[in-house]
Amino acid sequence: MHVARSSIAVLLMSIAGLAQAQSVGAWLGDLSWPEAEARYQTTPIVILPFGAGAKEHGPHMPMNADRVVMDHLLDGAIESRDVLVAPPILHGWFPAFRDFPGTEVADPNVFQAYVQEVAMSLVRQGAQRIVFLNTGISRATGLPISIAAREVRVQTGVPTLVVSWDDLDTEEGEALQEQQMGGHGDEIETSINLYLQPELVNMDLAVTDYGDRQAKDYGGYQPGRLTRDETDPLYSASGIFGDATLATPEKGRQALEILVREWLRALDGFARVPLRRD
Repeated sequence: MHVARSSIAVLLMSIAGLAQAQSVGAWLGDLSWPEAEARYQTTPIVILPFGAGAKEHGPHMPMNADRVVMDHLLDGAIESRDVLVAPPILHGWFPAFRDFPGTEVADPNVFQAYVQEVAMSLVRQGAQRIVFLNTGISRATGLPISIAAREVRVQTGVPTLVVSWDDLDTEEGEALQEQQMGGHGDEIETSINLYLQPELVNMDLAVTDYGDRQAKDYGGYQPGRLTRDETDPLYSASGIFGDATLATPEKGRQALEILVREWLRALDGFARVPLRRD
């Protein structure tokens, strides 16, 4: 039995080593400082990822729903692209969900300053280009990130790119949906989590919740929230917006396939952006 266990351990280590050897990119945290120094000099893109460590996604889904999407996109990048991935930032500014227990909400000014300092540190280390991957709320969380990305570009000349969930949407992805409207803890997000972590999704608690909203037929950005205040027109008993009952693992698989494809397309395009001449 001891020999069998040892053989299994060796096999697992060999498999892990083979997987690491086959990866094109790397996690910054997996490297020694001399290895990091060398990678900065040759790797065209450093990714600074954001995914809420805890943000409500309804009564049926875990609060790490954004993070698992981030992890999936990063895995796809590391496996096939020459990228260096910095440690993820799992806190953020999520004002639309602050009424729901467990949701972590940072001050937007503090968050922006923190993101900017982390990115500036990457530049000082030698980052050639920085991609800010945001799998949280594009309009809200993305605003401080976008400001930080612009400041880094203006102050240092290093090209920056902010990629949010909405940037990866396609008509093909929209066609997967059967719900009338959606946007949070809905058919697509639930489907993705059914595919990635089915053991943490309880479809017995999935609901349809459109609140009192109607589809917007006019332009402009209208800030919103999901509130537990019953006097507010944006009251939500569930914390979702959409129809989670329509979710299936197959829809999740197809949605992720599209997201990864568009994510890699963005990386490929950004890798061709010219660098500043010193």
